[in-house]
Amino acid sequence: MGGHQHGEIASAMAIRVMAAHIIRKLYLPFFSLTTEVPEESVQEIMQEGVLEAHRAILKQALGGGTTLTAGLIVGEQITIAHIGDSRAYAVYPDGKMEILTRDHSLVKRLEELGQITPEEAAIHPQRNVLYRALGQGEPFDPDIITAPIPHKGYLLLCSDGLWGAVSEEDMFKTITSTLSLQNACQKLVQAANKAGGPDNISVILARMPS
Repeated sequence: MGGHQHGEIASAMAIRVMAAHIIRKLYLPFFSLTTEVPEESVQEIMQEGVLEAHRAILKQALGGGTTLTAGLIVGEQITIAHIGDSRAYAVYPDGKMEILTRDHSLVKRLEELGQITPEEAAIHPQRNVLYRALGQGEPFDPDIITAPIPHKGYLLLCSDGLWGAVSEEDMFKTITSTLSLQNACQKLVQAANKAGGPDNISVILARMPS
């Protein structure tokens, strides 16, 4: 989170703690000699991972804050743990882009309450103000979302540095017209920088099987 002390430390810590938690709770039991079945559901594992990251930041990077959007694909579904204003999109071959997450921002809340329009939200001076983030405030309540994977499509995880600067139409064109996922991510970052690059730009793109 820009403007917050130790924000880059909080971000790196969130990734490490979340990944380690999922590996420990989900992957290691599956690959053990006894093929143990995890005691918790996938949703519970994801939620506890976010809470563990939150506690680690409060303990080791006090004053730091970060958004987190993590996706775990199991079978035909993706389970997303989400807090802040980064986003997860399902990108369909027919041109549809569906936002799977909900922004935890002040302007999004005002928009949901009908106090401002989407057009006003896009240029609101407080559009980067969050009311929920890792390492910031209590009570802490992440969103846990389960959705079907977009067959023959893509999953896109990105920070507001991308979706706040590049239109969904342009993102879709770049994703679907570029064969290499890595090149597509690079082009998306370049497009955001060309549009002014007002914020950190993080992009993860995965192609789904048919």
